[in-house]
Amino acid sequence: MRIVLVGMAAFCLVLGFRFRHQSEVPEYVPKPLLSLPKNKSVIFLGRTLFYDPILSSDSSISCSSCHSPFNAFAHSDHALSHGFKDQIGFRNAPALFNLAWQPYFMWDGAISRLDIQSLAPIHNPKEMNSSLAAVLKRLRKQTTYQLLFKKAFGDTSITTDRFTDAIAQFECSLLSFRSKYDSVRLKKAQFNLQEKHGYLLYQANCSSCHTEPLFTSFKFINNGLAFDTVLKDSGRFLITGNENDKGKFKIPSLRNLSFSAPYMHDGRFSTLKQVLNHYISLSDSTHQIKDLKDLSSDDKIDLIAFLMTLNDKNFIFNPNYSFPQTKR
Repeated sequence: MRIVLVGMAAFCLVLGFRFRHQSEVPEYVPKPLLSLPKNKSVIFLGRTLFYDPILSSDSSISCSSCHSPFNAFAHSDHALSHGFKDQIGFRNAPALFNLAWQPYFMWDGAISRLDIQSLAPIHNPKEMNSSLAAVLKRLRKQTTYQLLFKKAFGDTSITTDRFTDAIAQFECSLLSFRSKYDSVRLKKAQFNLQEKHGYLLYQANCSSCHTEPLFTSFKFINNGLAFDTVLKDSGRFLITGNENDKGKFKIPSLRNLSFSAPYMHDGRFSTLKQVLNHYISLSDSTHQIKDLKDLSSDDKIDLIAFLMTLNDKNFIFNPNYSFPQTKR
C-alpha cells in the first residue's frame, strides 16, 4: 500500500497536478494564530505522509488510521484509539480541522506547536511505535519521496524540519467553514424554526465554552464526567501538576458533530442525546458547567437541530483532503 501511495503522489506532481481552490475563511472568523499554508507542493507532501503507514515501525499505521477524513479526521468505530499491533490507546482521537486557530494540541494541551505534534504518535509505543530517526531513514530510501521533497523544498534533502513542517502544513490546510451555519452568517441561507430556537438555546447555554464561530474557546474545563478508574486520566493535571487542573480537558469544537462521534476525551458517549443528558444530570455547582436541567425534551431536539447546522459535508468530502489520487 505504501509503495502505491508514494508512487501516485509522485505521478501527480510530475503531471503538474492541480488542487481545487481551498475553502476561503469568512470575514467573521478571527485571525488564525498560524499562517495558513500556501505552498501546494508542501501541502501535498504532508498529505502523502499523513496517509502513509511508513511512519509506523511495521508500516501498518498511518495518521489517517486514527484520523479519517470521513469522520472529520477523528475515528468512529471505537471509543479509544487503536495503534501498533492493535493496542488500545489512552484517549479518543480528536477531530482535526481549523487547527491554525488552536493554541494547544492534544486533549490535555501537552503540545503547543503543530509542527512537532506528529512526533508524539510516532514515538508512542501504543500508536506508531517508531522514531523520527527510523522514519527519516525509510523516507530517504524512497526515490518517490526524494522527488516529493525536491518539489516542495527545492532539493532532495529529507530533514526533521521539512518532515514535520509538511505534515503540519497539510493539517493546517484542513479548513471547515462551509456548513449551513456559515451560509446563514453569509446571508445565503436561513435557519428553520427548530434551528432558530436551537441557536437561541445554544447562545444561552453553550456559547461561553463553545464560542462561535469556531465553537470552542480552547480552554480546559472539568465538565463533570465521572472519573474512569481504569484509565485514571487526570487530564490537564498530567501536564501542569496543578491540583485545580484535575479532570480538565480541552474544549472541542462543536463543528462536524455528526461525523466525529463518539464524544468526550474517552469516547464514552456515542450520541449527542447522551451528551446533553449528562449535562442535564449535573445539578450541583461543583463543575464549570451551566445548569441545563430546565431543558425540555423539545428543547433538546431543537438544540441538536441547530448543532446539525454545524456539519460541513464540503469539508468531509473535499478531495484535497482525502487519500491522494491521480486525476481520471
